[in-house]
Parts: sequence; C-alpha cells; structure tokens
Amino acid sequence: MDKSIRNKLFVMMILELFIWGAWLPLIWDYMGAAVADGGCGFTASQQAWIGSAFAIASILAIFFSNQFADRKFAAEKFLSFSHLVGGAAMLGLFFVKDFNTFFALMLIHSIFYVPTISVANSLAFANIKNPAQDFGFIRMGGTVGWILAAWPLYFILQGRTGADLTAASRYIFIVSAVASFALAAYSLTLPHTPPKKADGANAFAWLTSGKRLLIPFVLVLFVVTFIDATIHNGYFLVTGNFLENRVGIAKEWIMPVMSLGQVAEILTMLVLGKVLAKLGWRMTMLLGIAGHALRYLVFAYVPDSQSLIIAIQLIHGICYAFFFATVYIFIDAVFPPDVRTSAQGWFNLLILGLGDLAAKWTFFPYMASLTTKSMGPDGKEVATVDWQSLFLYPSALAVVGLILLAFFFKPPTFGPEGKTGSAAAPH
Repeated sequence: MDKSIRNKLFVMMILELFIWGAWLPLIWDYMGAAVADGGCGFTASQQAWIGSAFAIASILAIFFSNQFADRKFAAEKFLSFSHLVGGAAMLGLFFVKDFNTFFALMLIHSIFYVPTISVANSLAFANIKNPAQDFGFIRMGGTVGWILAAWPLYFILQGRTGADLTAASRYIFIVSAVASFALAAYSLTLPHTPPKKADGANAFAWLTSGKRLLIPFVLVLFVVTFIDATIHNGYFLVTGNFLENRVGIAKEWIMPVMSLGQVAEILTMLVLGKVLAKLGWRMTMLLGIAGHALRYLVFAYVPDSQSLIIAIQLIHGICYAFFFATVYIFIDAVFPPDVRTSAQGWFNLLILGLGDLAAKWTFFPYMASLTTKSMGPDGKEVATVDWQSLFLYPSALAVVGLILLAFFFKPPTFGPEGKTGSAAAPH
C-alpha cells in the first residue's frame, strides 16, 4: 500500500488514543481529592457514574453515531466534527467541579469520542489493501499515542504532592482538548472515505449489522469478545492494588510496571500480520485469551516472585493485539462494506461498554467478599485479600472463552486481502 497513506493513518491513531490516554489514568485522584485541596470531592458513586460515561456512549453510538457514519457522512468529516465537539467538552472539564456539570460534559465528550474509535478503524480498513498485514502497524499508533500522553504526564506530576498535585492534575483536560482539536484539523487531511450506499432495502446500518450477529460463528465471537472484555477490563481494576499490597511494589512504580505491557503491545502489533498469516484467525485469538489466563494464574500462584510478576506484564501485548486487534480486522472482513462502522460499534459496545461494566460489577464485589479486616501491630486496620481466589475467577472465564473459541468458532475462509470467499488463509 501507499506508505504515505499508511503513515497518515498511523498518526491518526496516535492522536486518537492520545486524547484518551491524557486524562484517564489521572482523573480518578483528581475527582476524589477534597475540594479544599483543589479537587472535585466526588463520592465513589459519583465517580462511578462518570466512569460509566463511555459505556453509555457506546450504547448510544450503535443507534445514532455509527449509523450516521455508515450512511450519511464521509468518515474523515465525521471524525473532524466529533473531535471538535468532544474537545470543547473536554476543555470545559478544566473549569468545572460540580458533579452535574462535570458529568454532563464527560458524557458529551464520550458521546462524540467513543464512535470515533469505530470510525477510525473503518477509515483505516477502507484505505488499506491488506488489513491483516497493515492494520497492526496502523493500530500500533494508538498504543504509541497512549504512552506519549500517559507517561510524560504521570512522571511530571510525580514530583508534586497535596494541593499542588491536584491543581496540576487539572491540566490533563487541557492536554486532551488540544489533542482533540489537533485531530479535528488533521482528520480533514485524511483520505476521503465517503459513506457506502446501503446494500439492500434496510436503511438502518445498526439493524443490518445486528442481524449478522446471529450468524453462528459471529455470535460465538460476540460472546467470547464479551468474556474477554470483562477479563481485560478487570485487570486494570485490581492489578494496581495487588502490585502494591501483595507484591510489594512502591506506589509510584505501579503505573510504569503495568505500562510494560503497552511497550510489548507495540512489538506485538508489528508482527500481528505475520502471525495471522501463519496461524489464522482462531489460533491467533486463542493465544490472546490464553495470555490472560497465564497472567492471572501467575498472579494467583506465584505472587511472591516480584521479578516474575513484573515480567508477566509483558504478555499484555499478546492479550490485546492477538485478540482485540484481530477481532477488528475480522469484523472488517466478515461484514458488508455499508455497515462496517456499525459492526465495529457492536463489538466496541462490548470492549468499551458492557465488558467494562461487567468487570466493575463482578471484580469489585467479589474482591470485597474475599477481603478480611484485622488490627495491625500499630493499631491500624489492615485489609487482607484472598488474591488467589480472586484471580482464579478471570482465569476460569478465560478457559470458558478458550473452549467456545476452539470448538464453536468456525468462520469461512478469508483470503490475504481479508475478503470472504478468497482462496488462502487466515481462516
């Protein structure tokens, strides 16, 4: 393919994930910090509502935004307008601290940002000849963008404490908004990608793509994606606590340790095309889910080996690239051109929405049920978690996903260009 187009799409992905990576890792401490210290002073339930904005947006996107992208608007113009509005909402978060306004602005940002993830994927697929070979490199830009946003901000803020840290944390919204405005402008330079004419009588792309979820092999993948999304999101909910309180890693090093997986993700994305060509759809996805199982089993049974716990973070690259990135490529291959954005949206509903909610609704309550409290030698209350039992839960989920994928996922053959009915693997 034209390298200039590939590089443009790579930069698009950098900015796309930079927007998200700038605020997500640091927003929680800012929201929970006391108003007297410059924070928002939000309660846990208020923070949960704000954290659910992406899930709400992923549901709305199915019926509205992705429909418009498939049927009405050129993809690059959709991205430009969405990031302009989303950036304005993000900018507003810098200035407000009352819950109702904060939640409303975060919801507006999410409603306009979340669909762009599906649209960015669809725009990329529409402008590359061999998705299985080229998408890994392009999507790697997203990982680079996340790191470029999250790491510098994290280390810059590490030197601050108390009210000074909280005041500085507000600028995550400025950084994110500037990136959003930059992508709004940059999107207009991307290849023109007009909406596809409806293939058939049904004008509703979400309905047409939704019906295809009932095809047996697509339905199996849909269920497995929900399972894997729950496992994936659960990792980010409990691992920080585990690394600090069980493994004994200093709090300031938890984020860098967990981010080792993102470095590995960059390398894995680079080889994704070759792995797909060699192993095919099913085996590549199986490796992705098996990576989750292995990581959680190491957490469960070898928590005293700090070096091994740190090293196993590198398997995150396999977990993400070999399953989720492969799913995105597969969706583009199996769904008709006129509904591919909506199809991406159905799966993003699981990855960004329902899987995240399921993780919060299961990991946190289960962890609470496994926590015992006692008085420490200094007279302070100490909470002890049965980490082994906790991590055996996602390990069991991973096994269920592996069984479903291994024995019930039977897609048709796809050729090297990723189109149905072609001659060669991946299959």
